[in-house]
Formats: sequence, C-alpha cells, structure tokens
Amino acid sequence: MTTKAAASHPPVLDVRALNRATLHRQLLLSRSPLPAHAAVEHLLGLQAQNVKPPYYALAARLHGFVPEDLSGLMAERAVVRIVTMRSTIHTHTAADALILRPLVQAARDRELGAFRKGLVGVDLDRLAVLARALVEAGPRTMKELREALLVEWPDADPQALAIAARCKLPLVQVTPRGLWGRSGQVALTTVEHWLGRPAEPAPAPDATVLRYLAAFGPASVKDMQTWSGLTRLRAAFERLRPRLVTFHDPNGVELFDLPDAPRPAADTPAPPRFLPEFDNLLLSHADRTRVVPAAHWGRAWRGNVAFRTFLVDGFLAGVWKIDDADRHLVIEPFGRLTRVQRDEVCEEGARMLGTMHAGTSYDIRFGTVLS
Repeated sequence: MTTKAAASHPPVLDVRALNRATLHRQLLLSRSPLPAHAAVEHLLGLQAQNVKPPYYALAARLHGFVPEDLSGLMAERAVVRIVTMRSTIHTHTAADALILRPLVQAARDRELGAFRKGLVGVDLDRLAVLARALVEAGPRTMKELREALLVEWPDADPQALAIAARCKLPLVQVTPRGLWGRSGQVALTTVEHWLGRPAEPAPAPDATVLRYLAAFGPASVKDMQTWSGLTRLRAAFERLRPRLVTFHDPNGVELFDLPDAPRPAADTPAPPRFLPEFDNLLLSHADRTRVVPAAHWGRAWRGNVAFRTFLVDGFLAGVWKIDDADRHLVIEPFGRLTRVQRDEVCEEGARMLGTMHAGTSYDIRFGTVLS
C-alpha cells in the first residue's frame, strides 16, 4: 500500500528517461520539420565558436535542411553571431540576441574581474562609449579596437581593453563571417547598429527559464546556471514552481519541467546522430551523464580542443572527422559497436555527408581521430 507521504515524493527519472526527454527537446530523437529560424529560436541559439558547427548542428536535427537555409538567414540579419551564454559565441535569432545578451550581461560584467590588473585606471563606462562610437562608425577587428583604445589608455593591457569592450557591449560578428562557403575575418559592431533597433532592457529570467526547460529539460537550477553562466536563479524557479512539475534524478537532485513537455519512454529508439564540436547537447547541463557515460567523460576534448562527436542509442559513443585531402569520413568509436550499430552509424554518416558536402564523394571508414 502506498502511503500518503510516499505518494507526495516527486517521481524519479532515470538516466535513460532523462536522455530521451533531452534528445526529444533537442530535436535529436527524430528530425524536425521546423524551418531553420524556428529551430534556432526553439534551441535558444547554437554554440558557434567556429563558423561551421551551427550548420552541422541543424543538419543533425532538421528534416530537409541545407546549409543555405541558415546562411541565408545570416545574410538577411535574421540570425546573428554574438557572445552570450558562458561567454561564448552563439548563433541566435535577431530577436533573441536583443533579449538574451541583456539577460546575461551580469555574467559578462563578472567576467571582467579576471582582467582587472590590465585595466587599472580605465574608466569602463567611458571605454564602452568610445568603443561603441568606433564600431558603429564601421565594423572593427579586435586588433583595430585594441589599437584605438590604447590611444586613450596607453598603459593598459591591450588584450584586456578589447575584452572589456566585448564584455561591456553587445558586439556581433558582421557578415561575410559566418556565411556558408564564404570566408571573412572577425569584424564587430553592436547588435543594435547591425539590426537597426534597440536591445531590450535586461529582463527577469522567468521567461527564459521556461524556454530553457522546453529545449533542455527536465533540468535543475544548477543545470540552467551552467547553460547560461548566470548565478542565483533559484528565485526564478521558485516563482515558477506553481506552473511546473518536479522530478528527482537518480542522485536525488530536484528537476523542474513544463507539465505538457514530452517525456518519451526510456526504451524509445534513438538513432545515431553526428554532432559538431561544442554542440549544445553536451554543454548545457551541470550533470551531463544524461548524454555522456561516465566511462567517456573528457574523451571528446583534448586541452582546449573539442572534437566532433556522434551518438549511438542516444549517448556519446565516439568522435569523427572529415579528411578533405583523402576524401574520408573517419569514425572512431569509444567502444565496440554491434554490426547493426556500425551499419546505422555509416548510414547516418552518409546522410550527413550528402547534406553538408553535396556533390563531393567521401569514403566512410572506422579509424583513429584522436591521434
């Protein structure tokens, strides 16, 4: 007989249940028919330290995606590349760039503390005014920004001056940087100038909490803090508690979720997926065991270098690379794959190549990536 006290305890979601729910929210359990703009909006942006990862991220998630879909949005300024969460570059919709950058501004201000020795005597408010005038007069490279600010503060550390400008101002990378098949150095202007409209005032985090859960949930307070780089989000979750449902993970951590959000059965099939380096799926929770088995922790990274990864049965299973010189897709599993799994991985690899490298023939082989 179930006691009243036991019945009041939130249910426990095991690792596979969390995996399937997260994959569904991330559009990785089955490909979505969403257009690229709607997908970028739903996912709250795409990690984009490098130019190509957002394209591969959408190729893994969307039915019928071609790189020109995202590149066209960037050319039209419907999406932009801007530093937001975790002080890293993300590809966001224009509307989200104007909302999310003010939301995480406190974290960008906190980041400046690491550079205070190089900014002695620098008036940061004046620096922001001068830097804004510089980049809005014409896009500037970081080198040009450093040199211009050194005229005003010759004794400051040049790198710290440029980083201060990036932290104080919502700077976007202007095109052609970020366009598919194009090259361009990083040149910066403000998001307001690039889009021709003002940013939103810093919002309360509540609406973003709900969107985070829709894209990454079920999740803990600490998970969202890891994703956003913000602190002290507990109060927002508590305000929203009456509108949410709660669970526990296997370690007893409280997880929040939207009542009507999909939570597929733990045995729902999860097909292989090829992900880019720095994919959102691997970086947006404090506890990554819902995607990364303990035995594989740290194997997708070497120093500051992240490798492209692939999933088997919904979990991190290995890394991959494209050898353009020899026209090979090289796949390195972390463990033994069954014959069926190898065939499915090869099939997904061929699909990815057809999407991202149409017109070019590649062989697929299992080999060594991490040498």
